Amino acid sequence: MFVMAKPEICNEEGPRASKPPVIEVENLKVAYHVYGVAPLQALNGVSFGIGSGEILGLVGESGAGKTTLARAIMQVIPAPGKIEGGKITFMGTDLTAMKPEELAKRRGRDLAMIVANPRGELNPLLPIGKQIALVAQVHLGISRDRAMNMALEMLKAVAIPDPERRMRAYPHELSGGMAQRVVIGISLVCSPKFVISDDATSGLDVTVQAQILSLLRKLVKEQHTSMLYITRDIGVAANFCDRVAIIYRGEIVEEAPTAEFFANPIHPYGNLLLAAFAHDPTLRERWSASAPTDPEMTTPAVCLYADRCVRRRERCLRDHPELRNIAPKRQVRCHFPVER
Repeated sequence: MFVMAKPEICNEEGPRASKPPVIEVENLKVAYHVYGVAPLQALNGVSFGIGSGEILGLVGESGAGKTTLARAIMQVIPAPGKIEGGKITFMGTDLTAMKPEELAKRRGRDLAMIVANPRGELNPLLPIGKQIALVAQVHLGISRDRAMNMALEMLKAVAIPDPERRMRAYPHELSGGMAQRVVIGISLVCSPKFVISDDATSGLDVTVQAQILSLLRKLVKEQHTSMLYITRDIGVAANFCDRVAIIYRGEIVEEAPTAEFFANPIHPYGNLLLAAFAHDPTLRERWSASAPTDPEMTTPAVCLYADRCVRRRERCLRDHPELRNIAPKRQVRCHFPVER
């Protein structure tokens, strides 16, 4: 069993997941079509909701579909990718049915995304103060002077040292940590209702990463923003997120409140991730051993995790498991979840 302290983000008002979701993804399917070969199914029926002021951590290995999910929500999937089913409902509006010009107004104003490469997002020819101010001007329709004041206040909010001087600085004059703070400021200057952080702290050193996470958590709470926090680091999710969703090959395989997940993971893949995180050789060997071999198990696996699962049985090769409730606020996609 894995034990962890109760995440600081939880409060005395009870789980925020009980509030109506700000954003709700229902049975989302995304495929990449390449001429001459079968389409690559990147997302296969992903569903979840995030309430106001809540942080949902999406955890999975590289190639699991995390960034594709982020781009699908923002409606910026690159070709040849295509949403082939499902809905993305933001505050009662289906984003998949919106016209491009309507979506353009939503992005930056109500929906924002923080990426892992801040220098790639910043214009090297403009001072950072003006870059933040331009976002506020465009989306809020305010004057230049007011936008510049908002940019200065945002630099203060993201704890940029000497913000008055940094307003005139160019991106190449900033450290990696400061550049990331500026990108966060650009994302939050319009007080969006929903923010996606796509591995935004992965390239930072541990100290700066801790500062950025603390800042994000503070701003999410103060602005009542909903956040999808995408990461490969399950340890970061443990101390930052309200809930955790584990994604594997385009499917959510487990979802639970953070403390409950770390105390009692119930999907074999969730146990494997935590075994690696715990640095316990015995646990890693138990959950990462080769899948059972049986001469009769020759049909293609229907459960996408069956080929790696140490608990695989015959049913896993003929019935695709659905994501189902197994306890209050807990879901799992497994015919034979782990019981303790």
